[in-house]
Amino acid sequence: MRVDLFDFDLPEDRIALRPARPRDAAKLLVVGPGDGLADRQVSDLPELLREGDVLVLNDTKVIPAELRGERLRQDSIARVAATLIKRVAEDRWQALARPAKRLAEGDRIRFGTAGDTACLLSGLDATVEEKGEAGEIVLRFELSGPLLDEAIAGVGHIPLPPYIAGRRAEDAEDRRDYQTIYAREEGAVAAPTAGLHFTDELFARLAAKGINRDLVTLHVGAGTFLPVKAEDTDEHRMHAEWGTVSEETAEGLNEVRRQGGRIVAVGTTSLRLLESAADAHGVIRPFAGETSIFITPGYRFRAIDLLMTNFHLPRSTLFMLVSAFAGRERMLAAYRHAIANDYRFYSYGDASLLHPGELP
Repeated sequence: MRVDLFDFDLPEDRIALRPARPRDAAKLLVVGPGDGLADRQVSDLPELLREGDVLVLNDTKVIPAELRGERLRQDSIARVAATLIKRVAEDRWQALARPAKRLAEGDRIRFGTAGDTACLLSGLDATVEEKGEAGEIVLRFELSGPLLDEAIAGVGHIPLPPYIAGRRAEDAEDRRDYQTIYAREEGAVAAPTAGLHFTDELFARLAAKGINRDLVTLHVGAGTFLPVKAEDTDEHRMHAEWGTVSEETAEGLNEVRRQGGRIVAVGTTSLRLLESAADAHGVIRPFAGETSIFITPGYRFRAIDLLMTNFHLPRSTLFMLVSAFAGRERMLAAYRHAIANDYRFYSYGDASLLHPGELP
């Protein structure tokens, strides 16, 4: 399909720079069934779901994956940054470098310097072991294992999305705000943002209604921020992300379906993982590995019944996904409604609850 079919105009003032407080005070646009739109709040979820439904949440934990420092090359020093995207060994990470043109294989980088107030002793040193063509590098650190983890936590920054980082600096509040309250498995470089809206009080109200929750893990990668540069969806290639669905969770979700309950994916990350784990008959199987599933209109969903998600970038793979689930025209109409009614967009923005559209 043509990528421009998923384009829309978004005023810059609709991009949220801070989350709603309390978290569940965010707006919630209910889309469907049919063509109906309803303006609600996230705190209304217990009234919008049914006893026996289950929420599937991604428990990945965002690490301070943005490292800033200096390239040290003889008498030449240059400021550089790297966003960690995948651990490949106890002392090695794949990363995206900025600006990549300043780096070459064999260069030494000292992170936590260049005026950075979060400095770990004399800094965290690494060597550029490999360099790709699109800014990807492999960094070999001088520390390893838990010591490296501790150092990254000390010098690293929360990797805010570029549409936030370009308008304000990261601060101490982001360490709390850009993390779900149930995050436990470290490894993400971006938050599963639909989950940011949940509070302990909301979970208690959902449980009292008989609406349960299950946890899966998908470590969200930096590829979630990359634009689709191709003109046709067939030409776009997704970055792989690692995820797991336990045997216990898979069995529990299949039982929910057998009992007539609905599986509600909280976020596109949960959805993509469940669809990767489901077989052709819609049975969810245990899963552990990488997924690069790319969902566009025409896809037949097998594992989920409802989707709770934030509002996404135009021409993005995530807007293509919600268009596949709820229908492209319905989603374009829903986004027009959201823009006209002051909904807040993107990672710190408001949410939507989507019912599936009719099959094409």
